[in-house]
Amino acid sequence: MNLIVAVDSNWAIGYKNKLLVRIPADQRFFRQETINKAVIMGRKTLESFPGARPLKDRLNVVITSNPDYKIEGALVVSSISEALKAVEEYNTEDVYVIGGESIYRQMLTLCDTAYITKIDYKYKADTYFPNLDELNDWVKTEESDEQTYCDLIYTFNKYERIK
Repeated sequence: MNLIVAVDSNWAIGYKNKLLVRIPADQRFFRQETINKAVIMGRKTLESFPGARPLKDRLNVVITSNPDYKIEGALVVSSISEALKAVEEYNTEDVYVIGGESIYRQMLTLCDTAYITKIDYKYKADTYFPNLDELNDWVKTEESDEQTYCDLIYTFNKYERIK
């Protein structure tokens, strides 16, 4: 299973349930990686999308503790184990964990590959992703050349979990 996320230089991922920044090339990369695949997310992540609508052309699995939560176009589950059961017909390389912080932390050990867009900037933030550079069981296996968007510098990175 994979995870995909954009982080700043402090591994921050969001502020007040919004992305820190929208970089068109990063959004294209996210779409290209996840299209026609399964994505697993928490309720707040879904609600941060435009119109709080599920992503098109993907199986959207939303984890929430609210038993009455319903959203058209998404499969709502109440636990990580239910989310895993919902995607069991997919190849594991076609399943992406897409946030937020709590879901990433709970599912990190279940993932083998992490696609991390690293932005060379420190934003005001209230949600963070675990720093994979500090974890012994993750190693960076790919890093793109530096990219720029306006005044921002960022790279696309691939990490793999050591088994």
